[in-house]
Amino acid sequence: MGDNFVSEAADDEQPSYAGCMEGTREGVLTKFVAWVKDDPMAIFWLAGMAGTGKTSIAVTLCRILRNEPAVLLGGGYFCSRSAGSIARTDVRRIIPTLAALLADKSQGFAEALAAELENDRRVGHKPVAEQVDLLLRKPLAALSPSPIPIIFVIDALDECSDELELAELLRLLTDFECDTKVKFILASRPELHIRGTPISNPNHNTILQLHTISLEEVTSDIKLYISSTLIKTVAEGEWYTDQDVELVVKLSGGLFIFASTVLKYVLDPDDDEERQERLRKATSAAATGTAATAAIDKVYELVLNESSRSDMVDVDELERMKRILACILVARAPLSVEALASLIEIKPGRLRASLRRLHSLVHLPTDDTQPGLRMLHASFGDYLNDRAPQNLKIATTLGHDVLARGCLRRMACDDLCFNISRSISSFKPNPESAPDWIPLSLIYACLHWAHHIDAASVRSAFDEAVERNFRGKFLFWLEILSVMGKVGIAAGLLHIAGSAVSQFDGF
Repeated sequence: MGDNFVSEAADDEQPSYAGCMEGTREGVLTKFVAWVKDDPMAIFWLAGMAGTGKTSIAVTLCRILRNEPAVLLGGGYFCSRSAGSIARTDVRRIIPTLAALLADKSQGFAEALAAELENDRRVGHKPVAEQVDLLLRKPLAALSPSPIPIIFVIDALDECSDELELAELLRLLTDFECDTKVKFILASRPELHIRGTPISNPNHNTILQLHTISLEEVTSDIKLYISSTLIKTVAEGEWYTDQDVELVVKLSGGLFIFASTVLKYVLDPDDDEERQERLRKATSAAATGTAATAAIDKVYELVLNESSRSDMVDVDELERMKRILACILVARAPLSVEALASLIEIKPGRLRASLRRLHSLVHLPTDDTQPGLRMLHASFGDYLNDRAPQNLKIATTLGHDVLARGCLRRMACDDLCFNISRSISSFKPNPESAPDWIPLSLIYACLHWAHHIDAASVRSAFDEAVERNFRGKFLFWLEILSVMGKVGIAAGLLHIAGSAVSQFDGF
């Protein structure tokens, strides 16, 4: 299934800090384990608004099920808009990845799957109906009957980009029939396009709306999380009170994302007095909110305002910060500080400086060469797009404009050249993976330039840049795609670009 397997979305690739803190969400997790073992229904839908802890629950559940002898965890898939990878929003990557994960655990399934792939190597790229049939249903039918159910977990379905194809996948999963006992645990926000599918039918599926869990239980978990986190920061004397903890718990309104964002913001400085001041600011700002998302929005606004104060940053610095955030928001693959800095033509140190006060909202890898620059939570991207004050609002087209120009400029550089793989002979095959000396910024540019042009605010504005920067590098571009094993996407990228700009008549 090749490039349709998304390793970073797999359950065993989720970071160690992800998941529920020990002692929290015990009631919800117990319900899941009991359902997995005893409930005849094949679908469990966990629904909850942004920030209620769905992903943490799903990660922890996968870890529990790995060690549960009464079931087999076939695999978990974690969709994400904030991970900086377009693959993790692609519905067509889910089933191939889950099938590959199960093949690692079941020899019988692996052999049956290999037989299907031998018949059609392209099945991993086909519509989800064919994927479900050929990558799951038929290989599972080849297994010997077993009382042990196979469990698949899919998280953050609402973060998939194609709503129609997602609806089709959910319909297929609810209608899934197989002699082997298979169960699906699905987690998402209760968005309209998901509620309109069969998974919302309580007569055929088990449904748990997180907002229906008693506020007392959720509040207790959030209080434990806050208290356990803060107690680790105390050295000689406490800089916060029990009343401070109670206030943050109250203001959270059942949203774990509120508590975690406030704690990241408050604990960023080492000085206790500054922490006290930040705690006061965060709770004061949040207390003015009234709507469901208002408390976390006020915290987002507070952090952004502090990062853009006129006495600390000038107009140019504020615009640079917004450009950087816009690029992180729309990046189609994980970028490093070094790679993004190259694409937008600033020094890595300056990029870090622009984001240094946003550690509570943006993940900034410690190593400039390490991919992973991303929003910490999808709700922050939603806020920037939709609900932020006008002076802080960021349109996604800004990110596409900046990255489109950056990609074209980057491909015009001298290092996109003949024999980029440094092969000693044209008769030798390409290396199995991209050589270390090919910069991530160049790889990103060659793979994603057309998509950014297509999503730009004015696509025709790139006509001249395509002619000037790309035409002369065309053959070298094909070569680097070949080196990366991606030459099969060349026609698609050219088709996208051809529909967006007028300089492709001669290609």
